[in-house]
Formats: sequence, structure tokens, C-alpha cells
Amino acid sequence: IGLDIPSAMAELEAVTGAIDGKALACDITDEAAPKLIADFVQAHFEGVDLVVHNAGITRDKTLGNMPEHFWDMTIAVNLSAEELIDEELMHRELMRENGRIVCISSISGIAGNFGQTNYSTAKSGVIGYVEAMAKQLKNGVTINAVAPGFIETDMTGVLSEEQKAAVMAQVPLGRYGSTAEIAETVLWLTGPGAAYVTGAVIPVDGGLGMGH
Repeated sequence: IGLDIPSAMAELEAVTGAIDGKALACDITDEAAPKLIADFVQAHFEGVDLVVHNAGITRDKTLGNMPEHFWDMTIAVNLSAEELIDEELMHRELMRENGRIVCISSISGIAGNFGQTNYSTAKSGVIGYVEAMAKQLKNGVTINAVAPGFIETDMTGVLSEEQKAAVMAQVPLGRYGSTAEIAETVLWLTGPGAAYVTGAVIPVDGGLGMGH
């Protein structure tokens, strides 16, 4: 099941259609979203083996200049929605035995980042959530987090050459990561080789967060 906001459905359906999947239009911050997702899972698959929490937004401002809705929206998308969705799936016993939950955190959740107090708080909260839930889950279900560093995406594509050079000066490997490298880490965590890994936070950051 692929999930995205209604305005992104054309792109989402192209992706899910290519792998014989299902597309679900949903705003995960909506109060009804957890039930909508759980109903969809139950109707089409009667349960779920893998859950990847990949939704994320940034609304950057220094804390003193940050509008209240920037804070609320960032926490809702990056943290609260994950907790509420998982809670609904667990309550309805839709998470199958030996299931896997993978949450996307960020190096900003480990080391912080100027102008991203809201984002860093949310992503740090993801790490705390993963570590807390790992002690509570039963039936072989694991939960882990991946913490990307600077990844080549549409968001980083708008940076100037000077900004990119400043970023790369901080990364020991001297390059951006790729979305494929994040996906490969998630793939490992959802595979049989990671069956004894839970409550872990795996940085995929080119060495940026060393020492934190």
C-alpha cells in the first residue's frame, strides 16, 4: 500500500501500479486517518507485515520567528501521525507476527540543526518513540529508525552552489547520499537479516553525525 496526499495521487498510482500495489489518498494529520488506513489494510490484505513511516515535511524558521502552525504541522506529520497510525494497527491486531516497523528520523534528530527546532524536535521524538516501543512490542515485531543526513532530493536541489559546498564540507564522505541508499537500509531492516535488530537508530549520513 502506498499512501500520499490526494494531490499526489497520479504519481503515487504510477508507482504502486508498477508493483501491483494499492494506492490510498490520505492526509495523515487528519483525525480520521488512522482508522482510514487500518480499514484499507483490513479490506485489501487482512493485515500488514511491514510499515515504513516515510512522510516528512520541513517548515524552517528560527524559533523566535516561527509561526505556531509551522511548529504544529511539523510535529503532526513527522511524529504524531506515526504514533497514532501504529496505535490503531496494534489495537485492531492488524500487525502480523514478526512484523517490521521502520521510522525515518534524521541526523537533525540526533545532532540538531539551526533553524530547524521544530523538525529536530520531531525527529528526535521519532528516536525516543522507537526506543520506547521496542520494549513494548510482542510477537516478534521489531521497530527501528533510519537517520538520513544530507540526501539528494528536490529539497536539496534548490540550494545554491555555495550552500552545497558548505554542506559538503561537513560530510566526511564529501557527497550527498541518495534516496536509494536510504531505501537499501530500510530494505535490510525489513528483511530476515535484521530479525534480531530492534530499537536501533541507523545513521545513513556519510559520517556527518559522528560523535553525537
